[in-house]
Amino acid sequence: MESALSATFDILSFGAVIVLVVLGLGIIAGMMGIFNFAHGEFVLLGAYATYLAYSFGLPVWLGMLGAPLVVAAIGFVLERLFIRHFYAAPIVAMLGTYALGLIIREGVRGLIGGLYITVPEPIVGSFTVGGVQLSRWRFAIVVITTAVVLASYLLLTRTSFGLRGRAALENPSLARASGISTSALYAVTFTFGAALAGLAGALVVPVFSLSADLGVRFLIEGFLAIMLGGIGSFEGSMVGAAVVGMLSAALPWAVAPVLADVLTFVIAIVFVKFKPGGLIAERRTNYA
Repeated sequence: MESALSATFDILSFGAVIVLVVLGLGIIAGMMGIFNFAHGEFVLLGAYATYLAYSFGLPVWLGMLGAPLVVAAIGFVLERLFIRHFYAAPIVAMLGTYALGLIIREGVRGLIGGLYITVPEPIVGSFTVGGVQLSRWRFAIVVITTAVVLASYLLLTRTSFGLRGRAALENPSLARASGISTSALYAVTFTFGAALAGLAGALVVPVFSLSADLGVRFLIEGFLAIMLGGIGSFEGSMVGAAVVGMLSAALPWAVAPVLADVLTFVIAIVFVKFKPGGLIAERRTNYA
């Protein structure tokens, strides 16, 4: 019983991490129609910003609050300088964002020297449930992720911003004719997605440590989650993230960790093969 409870908590907390990472990625893909291959590096930048604040003697929690803002600012600048030129060609957008991600990753690698750096948890200790010690910080990640997902869902489905975003994706020309600035809307959407990635990096760095390759694994699992859940669907992205996160966390309890990673990909790929529309197969623009 205690082992089952401990395993359930580990699976739940890791699933929350994947959901948080996929959230920003899914919003950009769903509302802008492009895949941001630099998303994993935005997660890395959020982790690095948190580490910088801590290394300067500031509280870790303060670094976590500032990290999304820092990454949002970087995302906004990159979108204005480079990424907005890629919207008409999704393949070029993938290659372009991949190149930007590579530059960011190698830049951080140069700054930290290829090391694995530990950042302490802002909420230390554990609490006991059913005789099992559960990490307070991992529990906090689950709570924060739940709150952020709900807030993002309301933003995209209950506000004029979400409505304009759907209109711009559905028919950009008609949206512009209606007075919607698609350029400004895309900039805000990309910045928001980058901020969410920064938040994800800030929250997970005490759990996974800081390394230049921190975002790589999350990026791959994030894309897998979006493909599994269904491109263009907020609910699909979240369901796909939950499934991939649960598989990634649960399979190592049954098989070797390396085999578990392979099995996660195989299961997801086989599913997408037979259901290419994803778990929640709907139209491309269904944030409503």
